[in-house]
Amino acid sequence: MKVGDTITHVKNPGIAVKGFENVKPMVFAGIYPVETSEFEELRNSMEKLQLNDASLVWEPETSAALGFGFRCGFLGMLHMEIIQERLEREFDMTVITTVPSVQFRALLTRGKVIEINAPSEMPDPTKLDYIEEPFIAAQIITKSEYIGPIIGLCMDKRGIIKNQVYLTSDRVELSFEMPLSEIVFDFYDKLKTISRGYASLDYHLIGYRESDMVKLDVMLNGDRVDALSAIVHRDKAYDWGKKLCEKLKELIPRQMFEIAIQAAIGQKIVARENISAIRKNVIAKCYGGDISRKRKLLEKQKKVKANEAGG
Repeated sequence: MKVGDTITHVKNPGIAVKGFENVKPMVFAGIYPVETSEFEELRNSMEKLQLNDASLVWEPETSAALGFGFRCGFLGMLHMEIIQERLEREFDMTVITTVPSVQFRALLTRGKVIEINAPSEMPDPTKLDYIEEPFIAAQIITKSEYIGPIIGLCMDKRGIIKNQVYLTSDRVELSFEMPLSEIVFDFYDKLKTISRGYASLDYHLIGYRESDMVKLDVMLNGDRVDALSAIVHRDKAYDWGKKLCEKLKELIPRQMFEIAIQAAIGQKIVARENISAIRKNVIAKCYGGDISRKRKLLEKQKKVKANEAGG
């Protein structure tokens, strides 16, 4: 049973109002506790949240990088932020949220259709025929002076302009068809920025369409980190991978060894960044004196590194 259901007697049932359907999640993300020991506490918190939020869908999930957690379905990005905020405020839970994604459909070569809610659920490419992604019909109302930048933004998000209607002399309604995955992240923020707040967005789901989607993996020193994987369009995989590698280079602290950050599609590397090793300062104790002493120490260090590389 869910919140809002009505209980009636078998012999004297109430009049059912037809047309109601189960809420269908649009955005999916993984929620993990910062400390693995808090998994059961997080489960209890999720169960309590679901008592007064029937639109929240979740199931247990395991990640090699983050441990035990939950794969959650939300109505949208705002709903996801509200759930995360409630977990922190009402239950004092500090959680890690993975990259949000939408639900894709994969048609396998043997004719079977499966739903993909996470990058880890992507089937083997040899068994895959094609992938479909959800598309939306979006209506944007704005001032006429912002038409150019807004059309450019929507085109960059793989949008297709369908109609343009002037409501008044300076107000226009733009109609687009675009992938839901493209508006999940920062579309609304960018729309408000380029229109200086004078743009409104409304959209609804219109179905699934075939798209060239690929799984983008992130590897640290050759090891894949499943929590950072994402399903992206092939045309945007290089830019996505490059930005992700650059951001990780800023966030990951330097170690005594070199760290290679790579973004890959299957076996093909599309982007790479290196975090150089911390260099041991062999001349730290040499204060003043002859410069030849420092040179000897640096030459010795150079030979040791050359031997290690050769070995």
